Amino acid sequence: MEMDNLSDLTEKSLQEVRYWSWHELPAALKQCQEQLPRAGSLALVDKCLDSLIGRVASSCETSPSPSVSSSDGRLSCDTRSTESLKSGAFRATWWFEDLVTLDTELIRMLVKLMVAKNFDNGIISRFLFYYQKSRFVTSADEKTKIIEAVVDLLESLDVRCVSYKSLFGMLRVGLNSSSRDKLESMIGSQLDQATLDDLLVPSPVGTSCLYDVNLVLRLLKSFLGKGVCCLPLSRLRKAAVLMDLFLAEVAPDPHLKPSKFLALIIALPDSARDSCDGVYYAVNLYLEVHSGLSEEQKMKVCHGLTYSKLSPQALDHLTRNAKFPPKFAVQAVASQQHKLKSLLQDTSHATSTEGSKQVVLYAKKFNPTDENEKLKAHVQGMQWRVVELEKVCRKMQVHMLKVMKSRMASHGSAKSVPRLCS
Repeated sequence: MEMDNLSDLTEKSLQEVRYWSWHELPAALKQCQEQLPRAGSLALVDKCLDSLIGRVASSCETSPSPSVSSSDGRLSCDTRSTESLKSGAFRATWWFEDLVTLDTELIRMLVKLMVAKNFDNGIISRFLFYYQKSRFVTSADEKTKIIEAVVDLLESLDVRCVSYKSLFGMLRVGLNSSSRDKLESMIGSQLDQATLDDLLVPSPVGTSCLYDVNLVLRLLKSFLGKGVCCLPLSRLRKAAVLMDLFLAEVAPDPHLKPSKFLALIIALPDSARDSCDGVYYAVNLYLEVHSGLSEEQKMKVCHGLTYSKLSPQALDHLTRNAKFPPKFAVQAVASQQHKLKSLLQDTSHATSTEGSKQVVLYAKKFNPTDENEKLKAHVQGMQWRVVELEKVCRKMQVHMLKVMKSRMASHGSAKSVPRLCS
């Protein structure tokens, strides 16, 4: 049917909206844009949007594009190829292009109605990103306003249904503070999905650091917003792996302050990491580049490391690493040695106790002599490993003593050296 002027639309014509073709609905909405918020135009907008959403929902299950409905209200296919029925993706997105010409206010109304009708949040988010990229604009300010409107609408959706890559793409736009906070909150809540490239956002103009470290700290805060207890350990571990990569990337930045670097290290709880080797590697790079730091500053940075989560290889490297404060190296070695001895004693005791129980329990089934021999061999093996580990510890002690004496001699001081091995 030909579209009349809005002033000529009667209640009867409003009742006929459900019989209009698909293309007449966006055409009517475009006319309404210029006359909102007049009562008559609002009534027509509501009717058009309701009919439009109904046809989109039906097309996802039936045909790729509804056109003129028959008198009983059923939908039928228009000129689009029936081959498109085979494409689920096309059935879900065919309508995007037809609605790109609508202004942001109508898009707001459309999305809110879709959400109220439990429309697929994934499809809504895909449409909003398509709208943001495809909507014709005449100025940068207009483009920014469209992105801000899209961010506001995306926040009303289930963030798990929103493209993570597309959200990061919006970070480089100069949004108002409210929209930017919403965007960072959405990104931060799913930080474990990010990649290193996602986090390498250039610092704002006027700052000296290479990458926007403050942004990453804010994203981490959003990620932990509901508390560590609300996050599965698997997600925390993924975020920790990502942060170790980021730490190694920003460590060589000569303008990165120790306080910011330490804040990145301790942003995640200790439980997020099985090993601190990645953090140790990053700290090693940082101290190498920032060689002018005082001993106090170095110690503060090193406090982000958890001694007990360093591997033997990392610990060995640490004892020979002149970039680290000697005091820290001594503390790390002493802590590891204490943990190692405790584990060995517990293991040896548990093995002996369990072995004795097994000998008694199965004495009637097995030859006691054979069982005792196996138990004796096992305990002897444990004892041999303890001896070998103590030898390694003594070697580390000797090396540390030499390093510390050398450093003390160079400073003209003679302080007592703590004993590492007993």
